[in-house]
Amino acid sequence: MIKPEIFKANDIRGVATGPDAEWDTDGAFAIGAALVEALHLGAAEGALVIARDMRLTSPEFSAAFAQGVVSRGVDVVDIGLASTDGLWFASGHLKLPGAMFTASHNPGHYNGIKFCLAYARPISPALLRDVAERAMQPLPDPLPADAVGAITEMDLLRAYAAHLHSLVDLSGIRRLKVVADAGNGMAGHTLPAVLGRANLDLIGIYTDLDGSFPNHPPNPLVPENLLDARAAVREHGADLALVFDGDADRCFVIDERGEVVSPSAITAMIASQELAREPGATIVCNTITSRSVPELVIERGGTIVQTKVGHTFVKAAMAEHNAIFGGEHSAHYYFRDFWGADTGMLAALHVLAMAGHTTTPLSELVRGFSHYSESGEINSEVDDPQAVTAAVAQAFAERASFDYTDGLTAIGPDWWFNLRSSNTEPLIRLNVEAADPECTAKLRDEVLQLVRA
Repeated sequence: MIKPEIFKANDIRGVATGPDAEWDTDGAFAIGAALVEALHLGAAEGALVIARDMRLTSPEFSAAFAQGVVSRGVDVVDIGLASTDGLWFASGHLKLPGAMFTASHNPGHYNGIKFCLAYARPISPALLRDVAERAMQPLPDPLPADAVGAITEMDLLRAYAAHLHSLVDLSGIRRLKVVADAGNGMAGHTLPAVLGRANLDLIGIYTDLDGSFPNHPPNPLVPENLLDARAAVREHGADLALVFDGDADRCFVIDERGEVVSPSAITAMIASQELAREPGATIVCNTITSRSVPELVIERGGTIVQTKVGHTFVKAAMAEHNAIFGGEHSAHYYFRDFWGADTGMLAALHVLAMAGHTTTPLSELVRGFSHYSESGEINSEVDDPQAVTAAVAQAFAERASFDYTDGLTAIGPDWWFNLRSSNTEPLIRLNVEAADPECTAKLRDEVLQLVRA
């Protein structure tokens, strides 16, 4: 069973359990077979690598998907439990297309699939539509038994950790006290392998894998989900905290005061380090990232490229411009040396290296990379996003110029805000930035009043 609603702009997300389920293991089987056909894979082209997160339905869904792949004569390399960036690593390392079973930050009764081509290259929306159309059709006739593919299990966790450490050296840092909130997600699996031998006093919270997410939802974009890590930093006198989402491809950072560091500031910090390593390099960010990022990149002699929100757009720009690094406001960070893919753990290593090579507190380091006041992303459920957006545009018609590259961006003399529909959830998202907190708060409240009227 598959309902077409599970096919989103860039991946698959849908309810996987209960009376309102939108897909099941039969659907996962059909998607596996459809992917082989859409990619025109055959035995001569190698195999497909798959991984899964800790969601309760992930073992059975990924197993059914694998059976769908091998039913069409293509082998599967199953790396088992992994973060999404672990799957990107496997795709690059093995030179194979891949599929990651995860619903990222969605609630526990959801599941989904993120796909990539070989070398962790993104699939196109057109290819995903092709997969959807094929999966919704009756299954093709089965192949003869001797033509069916095989499934091989492989553990790449140590190789993944070794690759990350080859990109960021933590050997010379001062001893840091670090809180790490895994949110019962896949960071609980990867943290010991990646940070276990670093010069850190690591204080893990919610590191047990539990797809029911008993402590807080695995979405660090929601401020309430950061409260436990913020409290732990203060309680333990830690230097910083790292907070990961469910599939651990995103990482939020909290400073020594227990205050959340803007992902745009982290983007600027990492960009500064990468530009020091490769002067004149290209940096990618999305249109919702703080103005601090393009200003810093240009100031330091780099080239800035801005894209629409979403990993497909950022990865495409990374490849087109041979960009060394890219960052998004949602705490997705992309690295050329990681096949242009996003990895929260590599971003965390960069932050640890920067913090560990100075005695300056993280909050003071950040001040040099954040010059504006940001609202953060605020979500609202609305029945008619287009009507809401039009009403907001009308209200600001005399005060702003508009850009519709990615939703509505209203631009004033020393402020801007963006309003756009989510690609994965029935939400409209607001981001505001201004020269000072008072202006940011005033704009935020005015727009939200219109959105939620």
